[in-house]
Amino acid sequence: MPVLRHPVHAFGSRQIDFSRQVALMAIINRTPDSFYDGGRTFALDAAVGAALQAVDDGADWVDVGGVPFAPGPALPAAEEAERIVPVIEAVRAASDVVISADTYLPEVAAAAIKAGANVINDTTGLQDKDMAAVVADAGVHLVITHSLAAPRTVYPRPQYQDVVKEVAHFLRRKVDLAVELGIPAEKIIIDPGHDLNKNTLHSLEITRRFAEIAALGFPALAAVSNKDFIGETLNQPKQDRLAGSLAAAVMCIMNGARIVRMHSIPESSSAVRLAEAALGWRLPAYLKHNMGEINEPAGQA
Repeated sequence: MPVLRHPVHAFGSRQIDFSRQVALMAIINRTPDSFYDGGRTFALDAAVGAALQAVDDGADWVDVGGVPFAPGPALPAAEEAERIVPVIEAVRAASDVVISADTYLPEVAAAAIKAGANVINDTTGLQDKDMAAVVADAGVHLVITHSLAAPRTVYPRPQYQDVVKEVAHFLRRKVDLAVELGIPAEKIIIDPGHDLNKNTLHSLEITRRFAEIAALGFPALAAVSNKDFIGETLNQPKQDRLAGSLAAAVMCIMNGARIVRMHSIPESSSAVRLAEAALGWRLPAYLKHNMGEINEPAGQA
């Protein structure tokens, strides 16, 4: 397992020891054109309800976004904030769950933090340095994600000599930049950005060699759920990618991921907690099989 520089992180009243715990992040997209659900949680009540249901189903964290990563027209900051701030406010009023705002705009980040967000999830890897000042001043966490394109723009045929080494180098530079700009190292999380300006072979390589990302010493996030690399690998549409998503998430966990960003929370919670138990961090819910003088037949309580 990778050695974490700062294993214990405080998110408001909630504390996570990433040396012994994997945080399950639920995805809440308040967009009419989201990648996976196509707008199912665009309505405010639907978004809040989905977030709170995810918490009940075992999520440690909810990630609230108002703009997809995919190329498309820019959304004004005020409109993006109008989408996510009410969700964050409602979830914060009901729960101490970790909340992140998926945004790359400093103005939106500031509004999200005021509403109760503990983390800013910047999928552009600090392309806008003003984001660092917002995060540093508020004392919240920052997720630094690897991507190459300017926000919401096409990046045709991304090329890498060694995708894992290049992503790790990018993240190392961006962490150094964040620290220079005032963000404490203990507030930084890294994400190699599966599928973000990467093809399927690149994302599979990152999954297989995730330990090299985790070796940077910061809690590493794996955002693999239902992504195109799973669909292309298994020849499956989005609605059929759950098993592949769980497999990819567990592979990343066993190679050092400490946060997994997932859609299907009940199934993901089972996968994450089993991985924690296999790693020796969590006791089974009960012990009965082959624990007595006689092993009871299957099906008997």
